Amino acid sequence: MKFNIKNTIGITAFLITQAMSAQFYAGVQYGVGSILSNVPQTSSGYRPGAWLKGGYIYSLTSHIGIGSGLEFAQYKQEVRSRNSSVSSSNYQVDASTSSFLYTLSADNYKEKQTLQALQVPVFLAYKTTINKGIDFNFRAGVKYFLPLEYKIDVTANNVKGTGYYPDVNLSIEELAQYGFGTQGSYSESGEYQTRSIVMSMFEMGFTFDTGKKNALYVAMFFEKGCGSILKQDKEESYIGYNASSATQRTANGLYSIHKNANIRPVGFGLTLGWVFK
Repeated sequence: MKFNIKNTIGITAFLITQAMSAQFYAGVQYGVGSILSNVPQTSSGYRPGAWLKGGYIYSLTSHIGIGSGLEFAQYKQEVRSRNSSVSSSNYQVDASTSSFLYTLSADNYKEKQTLQALQVPVFLAYKTTINKGIDFNFRAGVKYFLPLEYKIDVTANNVKGTGYYPDVNLSIEELAQYGFGTQGSYSESGEYQTRSIVMSMFEMGFTFDTGKKNALYVAMFFEKGCGSILKQDKEESYIGYNASSATQRTANGLYSIHKNANIRPVGFGLTLGWVFK
């Protein structure tokens, strides 16, 4: 009994000292949230990104610590074809299970993308006092990037789908009830299939004491994905084929035309938060 009581007291004291030596933080990040692509036919226009974050840093020494937490991130951008008109071809199967070459072209194609994800950082933290109440901070590590959804809103002019049946040397350009023909104005939403990746992360800034138990944290951050977030095992037309209509076509997205497209999130900007000692 005495042994159990002593161990219980010892474990409790250890846990209390660990909690006392940990710093908790919460904050926001704002900057450029870009989604890099190696698909040559595309160009991107960047939009501001936003992050919410919270976590803790456990002190190993007076200068070194290890931290982790949870973050919510949102990336937005607009993607379009480098040329005013973009076309792609791939094999499809029609309603009668016959295989044919489907060629789709569209003018003034635009794709507004929104990527939302959870991020779990694990990092080493360094800090040193440079003046009374002011500490310099540097953090470096990795993040587990878990996409929640990757939505796209697509618009285009003069979308045209044609078919070629090589077995009978037959070309079809206008046959709407079988999915071939032209649509004057196209607007549709879709979603990319995603997978988790690892990101590298760096952060450098300062904490300013605002009280005995808290401080204001201001820093610059940079993070970059290692590997592609897209999960696709085949190439598809960026606007899909509908075997019974020339107007009700799915939005697959420009990245769907390359099976091995390398799509990576990148973010940099300003961090503003609070540290609770």
